[in-house]
Amino acid sequence: MSKFEEREKSFEKKFAHDQELQFKVSAKRNKYLAEWASSILGKNDEQKQSYVQEIIKADLEEVGDDDVFRKIKKDFENSAISVNDSEIRNQMSLAFERAKKDFQ
Repeated sequence: MSKFEEREKSFEKKFAHDQELQFKVSAKRNKYLAEWASSILGKNDEQKQSYVQEIIKADLEEVGDDDVFRKIKKDFENSAISVNDSEIRNQMSLAFERAKKDFQ
């Protein structure tokens, strides 16, 4: 195997590893975010676990965080709970930072 092929394989492995890590951090962020939202929504432990899965599925709808944001915002609105958009975005950011620390 040539040096170029070895380098190419190395870059491919790093890319795959980075993508896997990014997915894990995102899933963990969604878990933390769902736990925060479910506490505000007054969900019990069983409902909370189900809600975590709903948030993770919502994140798979499109690229980026807007799908998760819309899901949580809609759930608050449906429950007649007033939470500012900025608070949801702030919690998303805090959950992301917490999730990143989990994988360092």
